[in-house]
Parts: sequence; structure tokens; C-alpha cells
Amino acid sequence: MTTIPETWTIRPAREQDMPLLAEIYLSVRRQTFLWVDPSHFNLEDFAVHSAGERLLVCEDLHGLIAGFAALWDADDFIHMLYILPAFQGRGAGKALLAALPDWPKRRYRLKCLVKNTHAMAFYRALGFEIIGDGASPEGDYKEMRLRGIQSL
Repeated sequence: MTTIPETWTIRPAREQDMPLLAEIYLSVRRQTFLWVDPSHFNLEDFAVHSAGERLLVCEDLHGLIAGFAALWDADDFIHMLYILPAFQGRGAGKALLAALPDWPKRRYRLKCLVKNTHAMAFYRALGFEIIGDGASPEGDYKEMRLRGIQSL
């Protein structure tokens, strides 16, 4: 059996995408961060948490939005990478990362919640290394940085 890799389109987010991106942000957080009271997550969080960031959208062949990434360019900081569960494990997250400016030459950083073991494994497999620890309202996290030139 031959598997055919999916083709993704990565593009800048448009104003008309914002309501759907807010829905994705809310639903994925509620489905993933099960250790946090879901009432702590609100639809309005997306606009506040992504203010001033570069937003990239990942679409499948049919134009369905699979997820998004938010980048704080000034610090090469990947603030958010959220993929709908139906699209997870199919390359959408990798496609979003590969579309970042100068990927993989720039040593991008991010924070990943320790209890989000699936995401921790994803980032480690892509060449991110742990460079620090911290705590947030959602729990303890690891600060991670891309180890130099990698390939997806």
C-alpha cells in the first residue's frame, strides 16, 4: 500500500479567517488541555493572544482550514501552533513550520506545556531542544529552541 502525502497550502491569515481561527483556538485548547477548567478558555482569547503577531493558515486541498500558526517575528518566537484534531498527524503542523521565514535556518523558540505530551514529542522529533522551564496559568512548560539547520 502506498501512502500519498497530503498537499497543504500555507498563506497569511485574512480578516475573514479570524472568527474560524478563534473557534479553532478555543476548541483545540478545550480538547487538549484537559487539566485546565474549560471555562478559563474564551472565544475572545484569540484576538488578545494573537495581537501583533504574524498569522499563517494551513488549508487542505479543498480549502478547509486545518489550523494556524502565530509568530512573534521580533523574537523568532512561535507563539501558537494549533491544528484541528481531524488534521493532526497528517503533516499540517510540519507544513506550517516549514513555511516560517528562513525555516529551518532561524533558531525559532517556543513554549510547550509539559502535560501536552503529544506536542512535546512532535517538537522534539522536529529538532527542538529544551532550553528552559517555566510556569503559566495552564501549567508548567518547557521553553524550546530549534537546534539549527534541520529538515522536515
